[in-house]
Amino acid sequence: MGLLGPVRDDPQSAQRPGFTKENFHIDWDTRTVTCPNGITSPPWKPALGDGHRRLSVLFPRRACRECDDRMKCGGNVDGKGRHILLLPEAQQKIQTHVWRDQKTSNWQQRYAIRAGCEATVSETVHAHGLRHCLYRGLAKTHVQHVLTAAGTNIVRLSECFPPGTTPTSPPRPRTHFQRLCQRLTA
Repeated sequence: MGLLGPVRDDPQSAQRPGFTKENFHIDWDTRTVTCPNGITSPPWKPALGDGHRRLSVLFPRRACRECDDRMKCGGNVDGKGRHILLLPEAQQKIQTHVWRDQKTSNWQQRYAIRAGCEATVSETVHAHGLRHCLYRGLAKTHVQHVLTAAGTNIVRLSECFPPGTTPTSPPRPRTHFQRLCQRLTA
């Protein structure tokens, strides 16, 4: 089956609407990238991005300035040539494949099951401090994690009421995981 998880979009895509990295054609043999309007970059150079190996692709400034779609090309706002950072070949191909795949309904249905588990982990981390251990040592850390999980279950069980009784306050909305479990058992 393989690893299933989303690939985040470009974090600056909201600031730079228009062409994204997936709109460009990457030629791994010639080490160039071609934009949607047919402009080909010079060969890319190795670089570091976030402390990891990347490939820096810089399009010619003049070609980008003369392009009719200059404002659609998010990296070319200040009149500079478009700059794209690529991952090494194997990683970039996986990322591109997952970007395309995660937009399909089949992928979203498969991921919905995992999303319920992610919500539970998120709750234990944010509401119950799972990532902040008060103790040192593997055994003590394990005990704290078990108690945190038990506490999370107690909080969730406290929201369940026997048939015929009414809660004193409105119940919390059902989590995605609870709705999924109810749908699968129905």
